[in-house]
Amino acid sequence: MAEVREDLRYQSSHEWVRLEEDGTVTVGISDHAQDALGDVVFVELPEVGQSVNAGDDIAVVESVKAASDIYAPIAGQVIACNDRLESEPETVNESPFDDGWFFKLEVTDPNALASLLTAEAYADLCASEEAD
Repeated sequence: MAEVREDLRYQSSHEWVRLEEDGTVTVGISDHAQDALGDVVFVELPEVGQSVNAGDDIAVVESVKAASDIYAPIAGQVIACNDRLESEPETVNESPFDDGWFFKLEVTDPNALASLLTAEAYADLCASEEAD
């Protein structure tokens, strides 16, 4: 079973969101997603300063198996990207919740986090996908 962290919120498309102390959010892909993708070989990150709406495709992750879009979980402006992923994309597999984050957003509406899945709801989603 893939790791699901209690302190995060999730999207059904397998991105995780961590609310930081300064009110920004950090976004990455879940352990379940990186495991399903297999060995990550390339990550295309968004541009710092880019404004996004919830649901916008904002980044791309490619593995030996497939390429997948990464979607903005909530509306905001990109304030930082994890440049390490450009030279070390395997970091997504090795540390999806810590070193393998994708980007940070300054959030337009902090209340939008409540619309994302809780850890429990996301774990249930993953379990149902694995059962299919």
